[in-house]
Amino acid sequence: MNQYPSFPAFHYSKFEGKMFTGIVEGRGKVLRAESRGQGRRLLLEVPIDLTDVQVGDSININGVCLTVVEKKGQTLAVDLSSETLQKTVLGELREGDQVNLERALRVGDRLGGHIVTGHVDGIGVITERREEGDFLRLSIRVPGAVVKYVVQKGSIAIDGISLTANECRGEEVEITLIPYTIKKTTLINKKIGDRVNVEADILGKYVERMMNRGGEKPRGLDLSFLKEHGFIGGE
Repeated sequence: MNQYPSFPAFHYSKFEGKMFTGIVEGRGKVLRAESRGQGRRLLLEVPIDLTDVQVGDSININGVCLTVVEKKGQTLAVDLSSETLQKTVLGELREGDQVNLERALRVGDRLGGHIVTGHVDGIGVITERREEGDFLRLSIRVPGAVVKYVVQKGSIAIDGISLTANECRGEEVEITLIPYTIKKTTLINKKIGDRVNVEADILGKYVERMMNRGGEKPRGLDLSFLKEHGFIGGE
């Protein structure tokens, strides 16, 4: 009997409070950004229908999973550690800037986009912007350590938005925004040269891990690999 490889199972309940889908629920506005030691605190105004989050809850802000530390009415406060400031572009936010918001998934919610952890893999740079009727096409230069996980027609999170990579050319990833995404998110405001948070699809990382068991260099997905793991029969 053929034996199929055992991919890591996703235990949904373990992700409660720490998992997102990349489907932006609304846009918030930065009311204040203040330094706190080596970190930073953001005070945000959020839409009324997102005010059910409580202190201690996780919320995705421009692709970064953060903890609500204060709440009053439609205002929330989150703290950015030195690590977050170094690894993401949240430190560039200023008063009046808009941000993408998504509350953490609850058990039983639909997975409308793809699995997004809110742990940014790298910073991308917008290299091209073209408006095509009601659509917006962006090219983003993605770090090599991240782009290896991106495949054509696969998923990628840009500033917390679940998007499809239309084309991959070296370190350039091209995406197209539909009118709904343009209306609901902040990417419409991005210009050439602007930086964005990038998170690759976690499934690609698991596949790489599986193929690199025992410290061996991944040999790639070829006929030998497929036969060894039972996807196709031997001769």
